[in-house]
Amino acid sequence: MERRSFRSPLARAIGLGSARKGSQHWWAARVTAVALVPLTLWFAASIVAHAGSDYTAVIAWLRTSLTTGCMILLLIMLFHHTALGLQVMIEDYVHSTMKYAAVIAVQLGCYGVAAVGIIAALRIAFGG
Repeated sequence: MERRSFRSPLARAIGLGSARKGSQHWWAARVTAVALVPLTLWFAASIVAHAGSDYTAVIAWLRTSLTTGCMILLLIMLFHHTALGLQVMIEDYVHSTMKYAAVIAVQLGCYGVAAVGIIAALRIAFGG
């Protein structure tokens, strides 16, 4: 049985075609956006609930395992979603040789800030 290809003969000849990353990127952005809804609502409600609390009460709250886990999930989802969105913006609007350097810089920045936040949450959780 003959396999049909919808690519042009030129594209087949030079091996160009879909990188097959577009749908994965799209799904990752949607999944992180959906995950951010309850996490952001939880975080906002928690901040409002602890608005008048003193330092020791907030630290005690942050040391609970559920809070630490939710905080780490929030940081991961938030900065991964940010990196995905900024990457798309750079790819769409930057038309120079600096495009790839900008994407790498944004990703390093986002994941670096997430790592610092996760380390801070773990240090608070374990009393460091």
